[in-house]
Amino acid sequence: MNTQTRLTRLDDLIFDNRFIHELPGDPEAANFRRQVAGACYSRVLPAHVAAPRLIAYAREVADLLDLSPELCTAEDFTRVFAGNRLARGMEPYAMCYGGHQFGYWAGQLGDGRAINLGEVINHRGERWALQLKGAGPTPYSRNADGLAVLRSSIREFLCSEAMHHLGVPTTRALSVVLTGEAVIRDMFYNGNPKPEPGAIVCRVAPSFTRFGNFQMLAARGEVDLLRRFVDYTLRVDFPHLGAPSPGVYADWFQDVCRKTAAMIVHWQRVGFVHGVMNTDNMSILGLTIDYGPYGWMDNYDPHWTPNTTDAEERRYRFGQQPQIAYWNLGQLANALYPLFGEADPLQAGMKAYAETFDREWQGMMAGKLGFVAYCPDSDDELISELMVLLPRVETDMTLFFRRLADLTVASEGPETEGMALLQDCYYRPEQLRPEYTERLSRWLRRYRDRLRQDGLADAERRRRMNAVNPNYVLRNYLAQLAIDKAEQGDFAMVNELLDLLRRPYDEQPGKEHYAAKRPDWARSRPGCSMLSCSS
Repeated sequence: MNTQTRLTRLDDLIFDNRFIHELPGDPEAANFRRQVAGACYSRVLPAHVAAPRLIAYAREVADLLDLSPELCTAEDFTRVFAGNRLARGMEPYAMCYGGHQFGYWAGQLGDGRAINLGEVINHRGERWALQLKGAGPTPYSRNADGLAVLRSSIREFLCSEAMHHLGVPTTRALSVVLTGEAVIRDMFYNGNPKPEPGAIVCRVAPSFTRFGNFQMLAARGEVDLLRRFVDYTLRVDFPHLGAPSPGVYADWFQDVCRKTAAMIVHWQRVGFVHGVMNTDNMSILGLTIDYGPYGWMDNYDPHWTPNTTDAEERRYRFGQQPQIAYWNLGQLANALYPLFGEADPLQAGMKAYAETFDREWQGMMAGKLGFVAYCPDSDDELISELMVLLPRVETDMTLFFRRLADLTVASEGPETEGMALLQDCYYRPEQLRPEYTERLSRWLRRYRDRLRQDGLADAERRRRMNAVNPNYVLRNYLAQLAIDKAEQGDFAMVNELLDLLRRPYDEQPGKEHYAAKRPDWARSRPGCSMLSCSS
């Protein structure tokens, strides 16, 4: 970026704040918990915190906002993004929305601990909404305090940026700030609350609009406001579709469905499990949003969920994420039906989701395996067999596909080379019984034969595979180690991981230990295997 476009004062940010200027707000100015009807937001101020301290900031997100490095390390930056001062142009508010939680309609939810500071226009004309998570209570906080703890804030900050650099559509994170205040949390809802360090993340996205924004208006029968909100969304977030009209509404819903499908395919590609795919956690822009009890699969297990709240039903497990996204889109379609008056355009959108997901998933799997293109006649069966083999023994998903890239296609005879390459992918080598190794060897032979059909040189195939199969992901235990140190006042590992995850597909000399599989001590440790919604 040209240094002349960088700002040295937060008061020089340009806000247009179209959300609150073009949509109706809550007429009640007082900040107390309540039902809010006939409005899209409530104005509310962030709570003042005792001793804000900057833990880390993401320079790439600062660049999006035209902020200089000197500004980001200044005391005023920390004050503003802790909520202790409003920069000129900031007009804080909390959104009103509802949603289905774990399959059941929950009614009004809203920004219970997220306070939007406004929408910034950068020097390229891009709009970026700024939001503080953990900045205090709002009218939508229900029985909660509106605050956030350090462990969940670090996880959200790091994962937002890690996902971006992996190429996954996501909201971003500008900063994470320690508040200097304790927050009481019962981490596993087992009657053992304790004080934890409080923190605030500044989240950044083109829009924080969710499926639940539309659901809330429809549930209350506020059809005129629903139409107004959709028209606003089209003008601001989907201007390429044209002026609002019945035909554009249909195009818009299909666009949302396709974007959602593409996002889910990326999740499946990198082994990410969201953990709380409620409809209020689904972005209308197809962005990964609300990093709560998420997790990366260490050993490939389509039934795994990181969320203790979902441990029994496993509704949001890895293998079911595509189906849940489809279900959630169905709830959005139900909310939008009053604007259509007929089901056909909405059904067309649902069909577009299914077709997009199937096509993108096939292309994604072809890329992970190094194929030039997906060939159903050969690849359907080959991939189906692999999906059976991977969970049969504890196989590290990230390492498996990374090691597979090193296979030499020209080799003939027994699959000793392939088996040797994959040895460090297994968590329990004793599970590699003869029956399994013979079956895996047969698969490797068929896989090598398939690669020969494409005729790619080994180096080119390896380059292609390593561009879609990450070497580094934010493994759950790595995030927890960084949290452990941060809770002792040492933020070095937070920044080290932030830097590591900027280049997740590269070999980074001296950092190979970050690519290793999960250590055994982390198998069942809280924060490393399962997490709760408590944050």
